[in-house]
Formats: sequence, C-alpha cells, structure tokens
Amino acid sequence: MKSIYLAAAALLCSAAIASAQEAGSTVSQDSKTELLNVDVKARADWQGLWDDGNTNDANTGFEGKYLMLKLDGEIVPGLKYAWRQRFNKSVVDGNFFDATDWINLTYSTHNFEFSAGKQIVGIGGYEYDLNPADVYSYSLFTQNIACYQFGASVAYNVTPADKLMFQVSQSMFHSPGNRNMYSYNLMWAGRHGLYSSLWSVNLAEYAKGRYISYIALGNQFELGPVTLQLDFMNRAASHQAYLFRDCSVMGDLSYAPSDHWRIHAKMTYDVNRTNTAADLCVLPGTEFKMAGGAVEFFPLRKKRTSLRLHAGCYYGWGRNTNAGDLLHNKSTFLSCGVTWDMNLFKLYRK
Repeated sequence: MKSIYLAAAALLCSAAIASAQEAGSTVSQDSKTELLNVDVKARADWQGLWDDGNTNDANTGFEGKYLMLKLDGEIVPGLKYAWRQRFNKSVVDGNFFDATDWINLTYSTHNFEFSAGKQIVGIGGYEYDLNPADVYSYSLFTQNIACYQFGASVAYNVTPADKLMFQVSQSMFHSPGNRNMYSYNLMWAGRHGLYSSLWSVNLAEYAKGRYISYIALGNQFELGPVTLQLDFMNRAASHQAYLFRDCSVMGDLSYAPSDHWRIHAKMTYDVNRTNTAADLCVLPGTEFKMAGGAVEFFPLRKKRTSLRLHAGCYYGWGRNTNAGDLLHNKSTFLSCGVTWDMNLFKLYRK
C-alpha cells in the first residue's frame, strides 16, 4: 500500500512539473496593496427533511445556516494575513479557535510561499474546496471531514498556473484527549485553459500510530457559461484492498445563462466495503447515492455587495451506516434561502 501511495505522490509531482513545459496563463495582480479587507457573509434557510415520506421535525424549519466574518490583507510587502470566524459554529471545551475556520500568516518570496496557523487541510477536490455557504448538500465524506486544522505549509509556484504545496497539519481526527496526531498533505493546483485541477495525496493519522491515505483528484472544466466539476477520492489503510473499495465520486454540472442566474445539477456516490475502522467519515457498510439540483438568483450585483436567493432539492438512497448524518435511505431534502455577502470596507497602503 505504501508503494502505491508513494507512486501517487510521485505522479502528482511529475504532473505539476511537466506542466511547467507548457505555456501557462499569467496571474493578474492588483495595482494597489490592501492593508485590510473586511467582509461579512450570512445565510438563512427554510429547510425540510423527509425520511421515507415522514417529516423529520428536528431538521425541518427556519435555520440560520452561516454567519462569517473574514479579514485579510498585507502587513508588509510579502507578508499577508487571513482570518475567518464563523459565529454559528459551536465551541468545544471553551476553545475559541473551534469556531475559527482559518487564521494564518503567509510570507511570499520569489516562487515560494510559507504559511503557518490554522489552515484548510490540503485535500483535493472541488466540492471540498467550496465555501460552505455556497453548498446546499454534501457528499458523506465532505460532510464529515474536519477540514480546518492548525499546521504549516510551504508552496512552490512551478509556473504562474501551477502550484505545489506540502503541508503538515494536526490530524482531522484528533480528540481533546489526544492532540498529538498529524496529517501529511501534498497538493497540486493547476489551471490550463478550460481545465483546472485540485489533486492531492494525503496521509492522516486516524488513531495513534495508525494512518489512512487519500488520493483525491479534483477536475474542473469551464466551457463558457457551463462548468463541470468531477471529483474522485480513494481512501485506504493497512490490511485492506487499496483501490475502489472505499471511495467517493462527486459531480456537479452548472449553467449560468447570465450574471443573475445559475442552475446546477449534482450527484454523489460514497462507498466503503472494508471491514476496518480506518475511515471515520464514510463508515464501513455504506453504499449511498445522492442526486438533486438547485437554482440561484442574484437580483443585486454591485461591486461591494451581492444578494443570492436559492432553492434546491436533493434525494438520497442506499445504505448509510452513520446514524448522525443528515441523509439516509429514501431521504428528501429541500432548502430555500437567502445569502447576503457584503464587503464592508477596504484600506489601502499609500
């Protein structure tokens, strides 16, 4: 299993380095330097959940889904900071940082970036990478992964369109009683014409001295108003077949006929046919599918604010052995709501 994991890491590195031979697109830079950017995002929904035709009262009704405060900027040339606090997120054992998605410093020099603090764990895939306020129903894996952890990373811009990042973070599966657990993550982010990628190989400690590995392949194709996102993730640990027995597939097809409308269809498939306890996100015995879609309307489009109305419906079927998940066999989930995104103010360096 280790040899396959190392081979995947080598393939990821070689894919990014080989793309340096291509003519990559250049990254535009703002002429001004932002000292402080303050943004607030909020979302409220009415949602309904029916399990095999029976109303799930605990998950039906009005709900404040997200309230986020985000600050970022540049302290001195080359040294940037970022902080996002989620006010709707619960705090465990009085730890303020449980409600902090990220807070970190990043120093850039030449083609390198060094970052430390609470970060997004470097796992590939576009569903995983989206702002949670922009997702209406997740795959089982993404729904259950604790994707914000303290750690440090170094990134190298192989080309203006390709970045390799290596990160060491606290394990997504640590507990208050054992924080001495780690995850090792190697990710390639690339953009070439119509195609973009978020690929990674990961080795995460799920119990003391015991690891599960991921190969995550996120692929995005942009064809004018149409965007297709296809993600594949394979998970494996010791004493099990490596490929395809524990994996997830996520697909999202969206169409934006104008700046005011976006329609999308989505399907996910999560399966775990192993007999090990290594996967804590998609439990053994699970084979579950979810399909549905949503429509979004943006009545207000301005430079510093946006308003979004959405309505989506999703149906899940199959076996999900995690009783704590939202969707199970013959579950129907309906969500209607409003999202408000406001850039409060910006300060620029003179």
